[in-house]
Amino acid sequence: MEPIKQRITNYWSVRAEGFMQQRVREFKNEKRARWLAEIRRFIPEGRHLRVLDVGTGTGFFALIMAAEGHEAVGIDLTPDMIARAKETAELLDVPAEFYVMDAEQPAFSPESFDVILTRNLTWTLPHLKTAYRAWYKLLAPGGVLINFDADYCRALDSDDETELPENHAHKLVDPALISENEAITMEVGAYQMPRPQWDVQLLVEAGFERVTIDMGVFRRIYAEIDEFYNPTPIFTIAAYK
Repeated sequence: MEPIKQRITNYWSVRAEGFMQQRVREFKNEKRARWLAEIRRFIPEGRHLRVLDVGTGTGFFALIMAAEGHEAVGIDLTPDMIARAKETAELLDVPAEFYVMDAEQPAFSPESFDVILTRNLTWTLPHLKTAYRAWYKLLAPGGVLINFDADYCRALDSDDETELPENHAHKLVDPALISENEAITMEVGAYQMPRPQWDVQLLVEAGFERVTIDMGVFRRIYAEIDEFYNPTPIFTIAAYK
């Protein structure tokens, strides 16, 4: 494993337990309906879909899609995250499959999925071009990649002073872990160009025929400053095969 990927895996191994607890609360919160509404903007209605949640963490997207009756699979590089995803699936009694797997090199057959979902993952990938090309191959014709992310590597330079609630994850994380996250962010940022403009270029090069950007999702998902609030404005990229 590359040193940067090992470093990321080590970081999220420490965060896995607390991350799972927050994602369970988010699943039971109105945020779940908001995320579903955003996803439904880009997927066909009335169809049973094969869904891959890349960088699933503790399984949030895979589980909300499985709860809607779709066939959902989640993958993550961090074994502790996948262990927590399986635990969460049992806790919520939602059927989904989870595997430890590198997002840049997913081991599935071509055209295995109708939808690929990812949330706050692509900013951590040192080889984003490789990932987009691999995901294109995994999509069935007419399939869609839906990527929720932000330009976190450049957000470190911003002066956002939003006051976060005391139960927010950012306030509960050990300062040493926060410093490690910032160090990882800067290291990965050396590989990346300004986003989402760069993503559009890479997606077109990978073969995607239609790519759309939505910069308004941040306001719809994070209308309140609560424990789930993301202080960095996220965007949605939808890319169709």
